[in-house]
Amino acid sequence: MTFATKSLSSMPPQPRQTRSAPAKGSGSAGRHTSSRLPNNSQRRRTSASSNLRSSGNGGRSLKTRPNISPNGKPRKRHRILKWTLSIIGCLFLLAIAAFVYLYVTTEVVPPEKQALAQKTTVYFSDGTTPVGTYAEQNREIINCTPLPKYVSQAIIASENRSFYSDSGIDLKGIGRALLNNVTKGTRQGGSTITQQYAERYYLGETTSYTGKLREAILALKITQTEDKDGVLCNYMNTIYLGRGAYGIQAASQAYFGKDAKDLSLAEAAALAGIIPAPTSWDPAVNPTQAESRFHRVLSIMQEDGYINSKEQHDALMPKTIDYSPQNVYQGPNGYLLRMVRTELSSGKKAPFTADELDTGGYKIVTTIDKDKQDLMNQVASPTNPAKHLPEGLQVGGISVNPKDGSIISFYAGDDYLKNQLNNASQAHFQVGSTMKVFTLLGAIQSGVNLNTVFNGNSPRTFQSVGKSVANAENISYGYVNLYSALANSVNTAFMDLNEHVTAKKTAQVAHTAGIEGKIDDSTTFDALGLDALTAYDLTQGYQTIANGGKKVDLHLVSNVSDSKDQELYTPSTVGEQVFNSNQVALLQKAMTGTVQYGTATQAKAVGKTIAAKTGTANDDTAASIAGFTPSVLTTFGIWYPGADGSAQKIPNFAGYPHGSGYPTYLFTQYMKKATEGMQEEKFPVAKDEGKIGGPDGTWGTGRGSSYNYGYNNYQRPYNNYQQPQKPQTNQQAPSPQGTQQNTAPAQPSQPMQPVQPIQPVQPSQPVQPPQSGQTQGNSGQ
Repeated sequence: MTFATKSLSSMPPQPRQTRSAPAKGSGSAGRHTSSRLPNNSQRRRTSASSNLRSSGNGGRSLKTRPNISPNGKPRKRHRILKWTLSIIGCLFLLAIAAFVYLYVTTEVVPPEKQALAQKTTVYFSDGTTPVGTYAEQNREIINCTPLPKYVSQAIIASENRSFYSDSGIDLKGIGRALLNNVTKGTRQGGSTITQQYAERYYLGETTSYTGKLREAILALKITQTEDKDGVLCNYMNTIYLGRGAYGIQAASQAYFGKDAKDLSLAEAAALAGIIPAPTSWDPAVNPTQAESRFHRVLSIMQEDGYINSKEQHDALMPKTIDYSPQNVYQGPNGYLLRMVRTELSSGKKAPFTADELDTGGYKIVTTIDKDKQDLMNQVASPTNPAKHLPEGLQVGGISVNPKDGSIISFYAGDDYLKNQLNNASQAHFQVGSTMKVFTLLGAIQSGVNLNTVFNGNSPRTFQSVGKSVANAENISYGYVNLYSALANSVNTAFMDLNEHVTAKKTAQVAHTAGIEGKIDDSTTFDALGLDALTAYDLTQGYQTIANGGKKVDLHLVSNVSDSKDQELYTPSTVGEQVFNSNQVALLQKAMTGTVQYGTATQAKAVGKTIAAKTGTANDDTAASIAGFTPSVLTTFGIWYPGADGSAQKIPNFAGYPHGSGYPTYLFTQYMKKATEGMQEEKFPVAKDEGKIGGPDGTWGTGRGSSYNYGYNNYQRPYNNYQQPQKPQTNQQAPSPQGTQQNTAPAQPSQPMQPVQPIQPVQPSQPVQPPQSGQTQGNSGQ
């Protein structure tokens, strides 16, 4: 027994069916084995259902499990598998059926019967009055036979190396583009020349997956019904190559001033290289990218045997002829068309490319109100001889709905073709004291009660800048609370305030509000607005204030739809609450004092409750205002560039000392008519939760006063301005002075004596005026 047991245990494992089957042959043999291996007899005694158990050798299954669960019910695994396979099969059959249907119903017609590349039209906010169109179609169909071989070869090298051998679609390219679109959010087409031809000249721009499927089917049919040379010639005759040129002939004239049959190898390679993005890669726009693409095309042509290495080496990037924008950009509407293009096609997250805008046949509806745009141009344009303004004075203006960020109107210039610099969105000017609102909001956030009194005398010296600072016209306002300091734009009080708020905090508040321009946060002078911004940028920051602390991106595109009126794009107007609404309401309350008794009292003629802030640049090189009702925010700025573009002091004109107050005049004229018929809107009631003297009691004098020192008896020369009837004499611009920022303020020709303000609160240690040092003080009003 012992020997037999060892012998059996050392035997190799038997096949599964042998070990699991009952013994055969004589009964004694079976019993003998059973007596030595009791587990075998136990397995033989189990019922059929027990055959599912594991053997004692390695846990292997005894036999295939039947489709019955331990509780006697049929298992569901096979049923689910069958259903899954059935569904997949049905979907596959449906896909095949859909493909066959689309293939049969897709008709290949001559391209001239199609709207080959429709013009995109831009409209005013009514959706019916056109502003203008993009890419006036310059097209000339030619016979491709006279073209040099290298013209078509360059295009094949650039766009589709396998053109003559493929079926019209590139499955690998489509798969790669699909993967990138899904994983990276990019927009790639993976298209062959035939697919591009089908997309752009039969179907229009296709970006959806369904559109791409139809494009692929059409490309297959085109490949079967047209010869390759015919497809290539049609492609070359209709492809958009920038500069408003459709087809190789028009492009040859637009870039090189010659017929396509006379193109050199280098010129053909240069045109072929920019096909994917001709507007952006135009050699006159992006010479680096254009040359990179040029060399890429030549390299592929050499690799594929179209040219030899010497021809590749000798080819040099050709020079293009000058290109002038089409007349569609003439006049003030040209700025609007360019701004729309920038908004829709600039940046990594742009919804369209510039070339799609040129060829997509879109309908773009803007937020610009036609009547208010005409009003803005009429009010702001400085070229009207009746206005008697200094020659060369520049004006920029913009009006928006602060609730949704939509731009209602703007003034960028009189004629885009004469001056491409946009005065609303590109030209920079020193914004002056309009920055004080961000310092005051920073103080409110720090827990300062606006009845806190500060020393508003002039001049005063501040350790943070190591200089003395003066108020505009060196006026001493005495001791004023922060309401009065903002309304009268008291420099010395705000320099004092910013030493507590800090320059970094002022800049941080301004950037949070939406200002993207550079703000020097290393000096407390940032409260006086020594940095240059655009009217657009300043308006974005004020939009957040006008909208109760909720920032919404400014925009002038309302929606974009295709030729079938299917909506493709609408901007987001949800916005983000970046400031406490009560704190902003308190700031709005303070800003109403500017119009009620401060530096912008002439704006009371608008007849609405308005919050505003004026600003005068250091050295009187610019002046501005930003003001709003709850529904309309308008900004105006003026500046006076020299011949080299440098900021110059604005000469006195029409009763204005260096332009101070003229922006408020423009604001009043525009807002009076723009808000005509609108209901009076009140700002939210604000609760001042701050502490007199600030959180530690050291801000200002540490005391408070609820009296708002309006300085009403002081008659500012620009607050009741009437349009002059005759030109002013001796209004020549001064010789260039540069842009020095630390000179003493200019004195008016006839000094005005203000009434001394009431000084009910005296600090325990009155601040003494400095005895020496330079004065910073022209950023006052």
